[in-house]
Amino acid sequence: MIRTDLHTHTVLCDGRDTPDELVAEAFKRGFSSIGITGHSYVPFDEDCCMSPENTERYKAGISALKERYKGKMDIFLGLEQDYYSAVPGNEYDYIIGSVHYIMKDGKYHPIDLDPETLDNTVDKYYNGDFDSLAEEYFSMVADVVNKTDCDIIGHIDLISKFFEKRPKPLTDRYKNAALGAVRALIPFGRLFEINVGAMTRGYRTSPFPAEFILKEIYSLGGRIVINGDCHNKTQLGDHLDTAAEIAEQCGFSERYILTPEGFRAEKL
Repeated sequence: MIRTDLHTHTVLCDGRDTPDELVAEAFKRGFSSIGITGHSYVPFDEDCCMSPENTERYKAGISALKERYKGKMDIFLGLEQDYYSAVPGNEYDYIIGSVHYIMKDGKYHPIDLDPETLDNTVDKYYNGDFDSLAEEYFSMVADVVNKTDCDIIGHIDLISKFFEKRPKPLTDRYKNAALGAVRALIPFGRLFEINVGAMTRGYRTSPFPAEFILKEIYSLGGRIVINGDCHNKTQLGDHLDTAAEIAEQCGFSERYILTPEGFRAEKL
């Protein structure tokens, strides 16, 4: 399988390494390409995203790296566009659209920070009914292409990040909300991401999305991309082969990769 990853983060947002260090590690590990995707600016959570100044620094730095590695490895300028961020310019090679927050009482509440924060949000705003939060979350996911005009739909069931540490019952309400989001997104023809980031960071033993969601994506003719959501260069490439195996078990025979000519299918 061609080694590539289109979802990586650096010190310019919430990653550990500089763009130079991350790209050098990808080259060392034999990647044919790598995409860097800083978190888009959200003024209510500046610890996790790129500031406006860092966004400009980021674009200039990736442009320089593209020239430095020209003919050796393809480097792509990406953006992980949050549902609540302002619309980006058209200077990016691709965009990942993601939902990281629920807004209640005029405040933004992260759904993937830690189990305690998620549980507190459920208790305070949904009377302890996790399915009600899930239904609202998936309604936003269903709208993520409209909001971000993304090329890739990021970790569609991020809300399940802590399920293995704080189990939640997969009720019919939860499953219907998740599958409803898939059905709403399929007509856009965008790529669905299989994301192993929670595996790399020790929260999960399987990638996003859950297999019942992946099977629905496959049955409706959806297309996939496999990404690492890497925040640490020492973990670059980890679990991508496992994600490919799971994709095959769910019916997929190919994934999509990005080339200078655009996205193309590659056999798993």
